[in-house]
Amino acid sequence: MQFLLASTVVGPLIGAAAALLPAPPGLKGKSPDQAVLRHGVTVTGVILLAAIVLALGFDHDQPSRMQATTDITWIPALDVRIHLGIDGISLPLLVLTALLTFLCALYSYFKMPSGPSPKAFVALLLVLESGTLATFAVLDLVLFFLAFEMVLIPMYFLIARWGGEGRQAAAWKFILYTLLGSVVMLLGLLLIGVQAGTFDMVALATDNGRGLTTSVQVTAVLAIGLGLAVKTPMWPLHSWLPDAHTAAPTVGSVLLAGVLLKMGTYGFVRILLPIAPDGMRTFAPYLAAFAVAGIIYGSLACLALVRPGAKGDLKRLIAYSSVGHMGFVLLGIATMTPTGVNGALFANIAHGLVTGLLFFLVGALKDRYGTADLDTLAGATGAALYGRAPRLGALLAFAAVASLGLPGLAGFWGEMLALFGAFEPAEGLSRPAFLTFMAIGAFGTLLTAAYLLLVVRRVCMGGPRPAGETAIADVQGYEFAAWTPLVALTVLAGLWPAVLLGLTDPAVQKLLAGGTQ
Repeated sequence: MQFLLASTVVGPLIGAAAALLPAPPGLKGKSPDQAVLRHGVTVTGVILLAAIVLALGFDHDQPSRMQATTDITWIPALDVRIHLGIDGISLPLLVLTALLTFLCALYSYFKMPSGPSPKAFVALLLVLESGTLATFAVLDLVLFFLAFEMVLIPMYFLIARWGGEGRQAAAWKFILYTLLGSVVMLLGLLLIGVQAGTFDMVALATDNGRGLTTSVQVTAVLAIGLGLAVKTPMWPLHSWLPDAHTAAPTVGSVLLAGVLLKMGTYGFVRILLPIAPDGMRTFAPYLAAFAVAGIIYGSLACLALVRPGAKGDLKRLIAYSSVGHMGFVLLGIATMTPTGVNGALFANIAHGLVTGLLFFLVGALKDRYGTADLDTLAGATGAALYGRAPRLGALLAFAAVASLGLPGLAGFWGEMLALFGAFEPAEGLSRPAFLTFMAIGAFGTLLTAAYLLLVVRRVCMGGPRPAGETAIADVQGYEFAAWTPLVALTVLAGLWPAVLLGLTDPAVQKLLAGGTQ
C-alpha cells in the first residue's frame, strides 16, 4: 500500500516524460499521434487501477487513521519531509482525480481538441494529474504548496494552446489570479511552520493550534485562506473561472471543475480547520457570508445568461453554477461542525461527478452545433434534443436535475448537510447569523432549480426537426464509455450516501477534535 500510493502520485510524471519520447515502431499504430494518445489512455488507466486497488485495500474500519504512509527526510535543515498518506477525507478525492483524468484521456483519444501536437497535450495532462494527486496525498505543508502550484502551468497551457476563442486572455487571467493567491498562501504556510517548529500536517493537526497564538492563527488563516479561496473559487475572487471555463477545451473544463477547484476546499479542511481552529472561528462568519453571497450571485448570473436574447454561453453558465455549488461547500466548512464539514466533502465529490458530466455534454453539443451559445442552441422552437438526439437530451436533463439537488442523486446530500450544519453551528459561532446564512442558502437552491430547468426547457424541448434540417449525431460509443461511470456514480452516491459518509465522518470527527479521538 505504501509503495502503491507513492507510485500513484509519481507514475503520471514518468508517463509524461515517456510521452515526449519517440514511440517504438511496433507501437505507433496508424500514426505517432495515435500512439501518444493511446499512451495517455494507458497511463491514466493504470493510475486509476492503482487508485481502485488503494481504495479496496484501505482499512475501512479505521478511516480516520493515516494509511499507506511514506515518511522520508527531504530537507533536514527545515524539517521538510516527503510525507504521504491517505485517510477517509483524501481517498475519495484521490479516486475521483484518477477517474476523471482517465475519462478525459479516453475522450481525447477519439476527440482530440484542435491545437498543437498531441505529445505536449498528453504530457501536460499527466503532469496535471500528478500534481492534483500529490495535493491530496502529501502531509507536509511545503510539499502541499509545491503540489498545489504544480498544476497551474499545465492548466495554463491546456487553455492557452488547445482552448477556444479568447483562450490567451483567459489563460493569463487564470495564472495571474492563482499565482497571486499562492504567494499570499505561502507566507501563511511558512508562518505556521516557523512558529510551530514543524511543517508536518499530522503533527500540527494533533496539536490542534495549541502551539500557535491566536494572533498567529488569525494571520495564517487570512493569508492561507485567501490563496485557497482564489482556487475554490469564492466570490468575489471568482472572476477568472468563467473566462477559463469558456475558453478551455472540453477536457480542460472537466478537470478544472472536477478536481482543481477541490484543491482549495480540501486545503480548508486539511490545514486550516485542525491547525488553526481559533483563527478559523474568527473568520468563519465572514467565510459563510461570502459563501452564501456566491450562492446567490452564481444563481443570478446563470438566470441572466439563460434568458432568451442574452447570448449566454452554456459553458459560461455552468462555470457560474460552480461558483454557487462551491458556495455550499464553503458554507459547510464555515460551520466547523462534523455535519457541515461532511456535507462539504460530499458536495465536493458530487460536484466533481455532476459538473464533470455537464462539461462533457456541453462539449459534445458544441462539437455538433459549432457553438455553445444558448440562443443558437435553442433556435426558434428549442433544440429539441429529446427528439433529435434522445440519449444526449436525456443525459443533459439527468445532469441538470442532479446538479439542482434532486433527492436520490449525488447533488442532494452535500447541500442538505451543509444547510443542516448552518442550523446548529459550532460552539462560539453566532447561531442567528448562521440561521440567516442557512435561509439565504436554501433560497439559492430554488434559484439553482430555476435556471437549470430553464436550460433543460430551452435546449432539450421544442418542436420536431424541420424537414431538410441536418440531423445531429446522438451519443457515440466513446462518449457512452466516458460518461457512463459518472452517471452510475451520481446515482450510487445519491442512493447510498453511506459509501462516502462512512469514510469521511470518522476522519472529520478526529480532525475537528485535534486527533484526540
